[in-house]
Amino acid sequence: MSEGTSEVLVVERLQKSFGTVKAVEEISFRVRAGEVFTIIGPNGAGKTTTLEMIEGLQRPDAGSITILGKAWDQQRHDIKQRIGVQPQTSALFDLLTVEENLRTFASFYKRSLPVEGILEDVNLTDHRNKRVKALSGGQKQRLAIGLAMINDPDLIFLDEPTTGLDPQARRNIWDIILKLRKSGKTTVLTTHYMEEAHKLSDRVCIVDQGKVVALDTPQALIAQLTKEREIRLLFADGDEAASDSERFALNDEAVTRVKRTGNQLTVWSTQPEATLYHLFGFTSERAFVIDQVSIREMSLEDVFIAFTGKAWRD
Repeated sequence: MSEGTSEVLVVERLQKSFGTVKAVEEISFRVRAGEVFTIIGPNGAGKTTTLEMIEGLQRPDAGSITILGKAWDQQRHDIKQRIGVQPQTSALFDLLTVEENLRTFASFYKRSLPVEGILEDVNLTDHRNKRVKALSGGQKQRLAIGLAMINDPDLIFLDEPTTGLDPQARRNIWDIILKLRKSGKTTVLTTHYMEEAHKLSDRVCIVDQGKVVALDTPQALIAQLTKEREIRLLFADGDEAASDSERFALNDEAVTRVKRTGNQLTVWSTQPEATLYHLFGFTSERAFVIDQVSIREMSLEDVFIAFTGKAWRD
């Protein structure tokens, strides 16, 4: 995405306290048109409060929010017409059908998309006459996203849209988000799933203790950490073979550290392919048998732990 891309959301120095608790200390970021911008952070980091302020549900103590060039104080009605919101707890009408829910929400806006198209987009055409209370969790989430799309918004907020869903239902939601991006929509996403953030996001914003601690593309965030990679070898010959290989690996200039647990050897190297080539030469010469070998790339989870000091929990 080029630097000249227009910005649809500008958040400047947001602050919010509840009594003596500072939920958001000072958060600033900008979201570009057409991107999937994902906010992640540990529980209590200020993600939901930040999102609620941006959506107009909470008033900031300080700072400013500009959505599509408009401010909540002056142009609240206009902003509501141009954004779509799928909250964590969706307000669905349980006794109405899927189609009736969509038509009801469409009536709230000056403009709306054809219901048939939304049903197709969220893969609920076959369930259009089913009451909401009879839907599965995944179907309800798809309907909630459909309701957020019904007014053809320029900016869509999806707050943990796949939490609690099975893997297949989660991937169905991913398909919808990718379709939104392909159609040029801008999506602000929060998620508890690191793989989801990595696969869907153009940029990821990591929030911790009410502040932005990192913001970039998933690839750039990972590259910031280190150039080293992790090599794992499991020896069929037991602890002694692993121990001998550990001593050999420590003499490799590209190796930054080594860890051995029984017959498993873990080696971190800035040149993993070359290090593995040398290790294979050594183990072949000694006739050591290796059961398993792998090179692990650094992940967004490693980035999260490095910047927040907290383990990630799905």
